[in-house]
Amino acid sequence: MSLIVILDDRVTNRNIFSKLAGLVEEEAEVRAFGDAEEALSWFDANPPDLVITDFKMPNMDGAEFTRRLRNRPTGVDVPVIVITAYDDRRFRLRALEAGATDFLQSPVDHHEFLSRARNLLALRKQQQTVKRRATVLERELRYSERSREELLRDSRERLAQVIDTVPAMISATDRQGRCIFVNAYQAAISGRDPREMVNRPAAEIFGEARAERSRLLDRFVFETGEPIAGFEEEIVDFAGTRHMFVTTKSPLRDMANAVVSVLTTSLDITSQKQAEQHLRFMAHHDALTCLPNRSLLRDRIESRIAHARRERSMFALHFLDLDRFKGVNDAYGHHIGDRLLCAVAERLRHSVREEDIVARIGGDEFAVLQSRVDRVEDAVDLARRLVEVVSGAFAFDSLELGLSVSVGITLCPDDGEGVEELLKNADLAMYRAKSDGRDTYRFFAAEMNRQAQEAVAIENELRTALARRQFVLLYQPQVSFATGRVIGVEALLRWNKPGQGLVAPQEFLPMAEETGLIVRINEWVLREACTAGIRWREAGLPPLRVAVNLSPVQFRRQDVRRLVLDTLAETGFDPAFLELELTESILMENAEAAAEDIRALCEHGVRFSIDDFGTGYSSLRYVKGLPVSRLKIDQSFVANLVSDPNDAVIVRAIINLGHSLNLDVLAEGVETAEQYERLRRDGCDAMQGHFFSPALPAEAFAELLRRGESLVCVA
Repeated sequence: MSLIVILDDRVTNRNIFSKLAGLVEEEAEVRAFGDAEEALSWFDANPPDLVITDFKMPNMDGAEFTRRLRNRPTGVDVPVIVITAYDDRRFRLRALEAGATDFLQSPVDHHEFLSRARNLLALRKQQQTVKRRATVLERELRYSERSREELLRDSRERLAQVIDTVPAMISATDRQGRCIFVNAYQAAISGRDPREMVNRPAAEIFGEARAERSRLLDRFVFETGEPIAGFEEEIVDFAGTRHMFVTTKSPLRDMANAVVSVLTTSLDITSQKQAEQHLRFMAHHDALTCLPNRSLLRDRIESRIAHARRERSMFALHFLDLDRFKGVNDAYGHHIGDRLLCAVAERLRHSVREEDIVARIGGDEFAVLQSRVDRVEDAVDLARRLVEVVSGAFAFDSLELGLSVSVGITLCPDDGEGVEELLKNADLAMYRAKSDGRDTYRFFAAEMNRQAQEAVAIENELRTALARRQFVLLYQPQVSFATGRVIGVEALLRWNKPGQGLVAPQEFLPMAEETGLIVRINEWVLREACTAGIRWREAGLPPLRVAVNLSPVQFRRQDVRRLVLDTLAETGFDPAFLELELTESILMENAEAAAEDIRALCEHGVRFSIDDFGTGYSSLRYVKGLPVSRLKIDQSFVANLVSDPNDAVIVRAIINLGHSLNLDVLAEGVETAEQYERLRRDGCDAMQGHFFSPALPAEAFAELLRRGESLVCVA
């Protein structure tokens, strides 16, 4: 079991490197220290197999620590990896001169950390195996009664057999550069018999280039008597296959302690290097399409920005989002969706020049970095081509799918000269293309950025409003045409914005729905409205139906059925007096799921109405198929009821339709006596609007109920 020691004065780094070190080798023991002196003292009784140390530490830097470690018997040949954030090679030379084995640049790449640590541990174990065997042979030599010559010969043979079993290239050369020993693994790589390689010049065995490099390193060992730490080198075997090795060189001494030869040990790390290369590829490419990912795209944009500055040139960044791709996944499954993404990637690849970059940046979003743009029309031409190639039919087996794409374009340096700025601008332009009808392209404009900043500001303000309870509910009475008395109430949301007073929902609800904050807001609205209904009952007021609006986002993001039932249970409000208002967009976007929730809640007594009836496209379909109890005529029809004959006809038709289906009909936005009278004659059942009462705070609405007066002021 290997012992790996981490030395770093920062606890965060110690924790990270300790976790990584635990992955280097199964059952490896990892110890971490924040103080160099403490670590050195501990080493006296606990020799490590690998040390990983930071360079910059208080009291003692990584170079000094390594020097002191090398002066201890337990640390002479322990591999040491120094982690440094400095690019200056002087720091590396200081650590190297102190005896460091390897370096890593901070911030550390985790895959590189694991690969280098494993290589050094493997090399350490092989060196220890050879040393242990040599110790055993020396002991046998000392206590054996056999002749010295016989035992030496036997020992050499046995040692050679041991070395031949090691899966590494091991050889020794003398001062004249001749091979005096070559193991079986080294011979196999060279495609020769080991006996033929002994006493031959290294150049004949390894080739002139490698032999010259090896001679220079051997000379260093002969002159200094010091070993050379592991370094990587590429070696081509006799069959022409390239291998990567990590090589060390150590001095071999005679009885007089003079260096007589150099032992070279090379561990094959080809598979690890291939794994590293694969990991590096995966870190910068999309696993599904093999296109560059967002990380690599950012690097390429940075390079293009630098080039554009030098050459005073221009380039374009195109953001692409597939239109309604989610529907493909929902209808045909993710396996078809994945095939479609790969097919789109292939078409995009063939639509650009060799120097352009096509990337997948997530989900159904792609990007094209158009490297050279001489004029704006060049970007237009490419955008049109991208829209065209994606819009063609895609055939999978017997299935044929149509697709379209929205493209946003930003130009550098015209629209910005920073990576983040360009990415943001292209994204904004793409969303403009979507909002303008999809299947088209749009260029970035500064106005988009201003609008986006305003949107972010509103989002932050909404989050603050939620946290500081700035939202309030007002309650507008719903009045019976038959009696003129209040029969229900609608809870209406307002934002009590500091410095502005009450803000109408149309000013902030679109942003709340876009960001998903509407879910938390509507949860509060439902709970607050039910709580107000309980308070009115406890105050002795007559029971009223309380109407609360739901959002389409709620049906997409949460379990509406569970939300309503939990809120009713929490507040104790009677479900028979809760009315949930549905918009047609809820029903159109979430037809099956919404229908299931509506039916389940109806079984618990909750009632439903369709709000803004007549403004959608599928009203009749949903009225027919769902257990709703009321239609609400949109106030846009009521506003022109008296002056516009067409609106009068629509209102009359809605009332007749509702009554034919045994549904109540309520008119919203009643403001004048003329509107009231026309609705009364047409047979509308109920109404709400400023003609009767504005929306009121809970206490003011309670006072209105206590008076018990009719709110109809006309004969």
